[in-house]
Amino acid sequence: MVKHNNVIPNGHFKGQTLKYNTKIRAGRGFSLEKLKAGDSTPEEFGTATQVQGSYMPIVREKPTVELVKVTEEMKSFKAYDKLRLERNNKRHVGVRTQEAGMFTVPQTIGSVLCCKCGILMQPNAANMCAKCLRSEVDITEGLQKHLVIIHCPECESYLQPPRTWMKMQLESKELLTFCIKRSKNLNKVHLVHAEFIWTEPHSKRIKVRLRVQKEVLNGAVLEQAYTVEYVVQDQMCESCTRVQANPDQWVAAVQLRQHVSHRRSHRRTFFYLEQLIIKHDEARNAIRIKQMDQGIDFFFVNRSHAGKFVDFVGEVAPIRKRNDKQLVSHDPKSNNYNYKVTFSVEICPRCREDLICLPPRVAASQGNLGPLVICTKVTNSIALLDPFTHRRCFLNAEQYWRAPFKALLSSRQLVEYIVLDIKTDSSAVIVGGSKYVVADAKIARVSDFRKNDIIFNVRTHLGHLLNPGDYALGYDLYGANSNDIELDRYKGFVLPEVILIKKSYEEKRQRKQNKPRSWKLKSLNMEIDNSTRGRDHEEKMNAEYEQFKRDLEENPELRFNISLYRNKEYQPSEMASETDGEDIPSIPIEELLADLDLSDKELEDGSMKE
Repeated sequence: MVKHNNVIPNGHFKGQTLKYNTKIRAGRGFSLEKLKAGDSTPEEFGTATQVQGSYMPIVREKPTVELVKVTEEMKSFKAYDKLRLERNNKRHVGVRTQEAGMFTVPQTIGSVLCCKCGILMQPNAANMCAKCLRSEVDITEGLQKHLVIIHCPECESYLQPPRTWMKMQLESKELLTFCIKRSKNLNKVHLVHAEFIWTEPHSKRIKVRLRVQKEVLNGAVLEQAYTVEYVVQDQMCESCTRVQANPDQWVAAVQLRQHVSHRRSHRRTFFYLEQLIIKHDEARNAIRIKQMDQGIDFFFVNRSHAGKFVDFVGEVAPIRKRNDKQLVSHDPKSNNYNYKVTFSVEICPRCREDLICLPPRVAASQGNLGPLVICTKVTNSIALLDPFTHRRCFLNAEQYWRAPFKALLSSRQLVEYIVLDIKTDSSAVIVGGSKYVVADAKIARVSDFRKNDIIFNVRTHLGHLLNPGDYALGYDLYGANSNDIELDRYKGFVLPEVILIKKSYEEKRQRKQNKPRSWKLKSLNMEIDNSTRGRDHEEKMNAEYEQFKRDLEENPELRFNISLYRNKEYQPSEMASETDGEDIPSIPIEELLADLDLSDKELEDGSMKE
């Protein structure tokens, strides 16, 4: 309350007590023109003025009255009200409001004395300064400051209780997260910051500085930093112990096999499966990998790891499996048995580009498909395509193993042809994401070209790819000696002379023979069984691996699920730049990944094991 003794011209509040927010209505002796002209003095008005029904309050600390300046825009009452509303919406104390023509006095924050030491401070919930508050309350009480972690010196892994071993580098983000999770009672405080404190690598000590916050007296929030020391104890993990003692001490083994006749056998299926295993890091728990004559063996120290690996193979290939166990030891007192478990996994022998004659029962179940079909893709199901009708079907593992069928001809029996003339009969048809065009073509065997006049008139589904003068690979049914039992069941069925499978780039590849590629593939660290290997076998493996690389270049769908890496040693030459413009399939550089080699052991063992 403020006592005002000033006499207002109209005589309404002479000698009366006024509040700061007292509203004074314009009456006798008051006019807007007088206010604008400046004839009225501040003593003539209270803390607020109403101009023809509109109020404008003024906030001040001192009991002085400030005159409100009325600008030219306030001539219109509507404009005046608009400026008043804009000023009330902003509510910025201490900021000059240019639009409204008003000045405000900034509010200052008061200071109080600390209840413990008496120094001047800004007020808080506890009314104590930071030093006194820390002396009264320790928010790190009950938090662990000394811990022990288990480290394997062989594989650089740390034990995550109870049985998981995680591979981490010193002062890495993963190791910092691991150390923080090992500290108990951190859920009682709020973690703000964490960082490593440098220690000698041979000191077997890891120090981490943690900064935490916690609400203390009367809602005040206190922040405090403290150091946690971790003592590193060396202890070999289970797998490293087994390897050091005896590498053959495995508990479970997975035998991958693909039983194909020796005349048609190839390892391109295993090459593709190997790349899938590398991409998904499914062999990280294997202590040993051995390459056999018709497959690969994987050895594990835990049966659950072997079971997970078998499940992964079943997701990417049509398989059938069985398992057997062998008794290793038996303790009659505790009635404990130790077994060695072997999983036998047989992969479907049908491969991509195989020519198949479907059994009548299978063809009828698929809507009388075929009977001659081409295997276009093998994942966890088999994709079959009729090259004459463009019909397509999929057989899962259960359907195939219920009624298995053989291949009439395999990709190793493909013959190269030259296209003499081609004429398309229909527009393009999209089947399963692939484009096909039916066409009539005149072709001749490359081996017979210009030697005899044997020309074949065939119908093919590759009309969108082939042009006169191109080369194509196909199956020669004209000179083949087929003794397939399933084919004999179709009475009256006439075999076509040739079935083309794909376009050939062999002649163009001869110009770039023995030249490095801009990409490369990774491989598993496998032991090789030399009992059945020879020089011919090694040459055959190299030829099949080269053919697998060509398949990756020609088929983008095939390389969709695998990882390709840039070859750092590749340097394009001038001749290579001249031949790059030719119609030769290649892998774009956008699809290549940078090869990140951290360490040799990490590539062999993986990043986590249990």
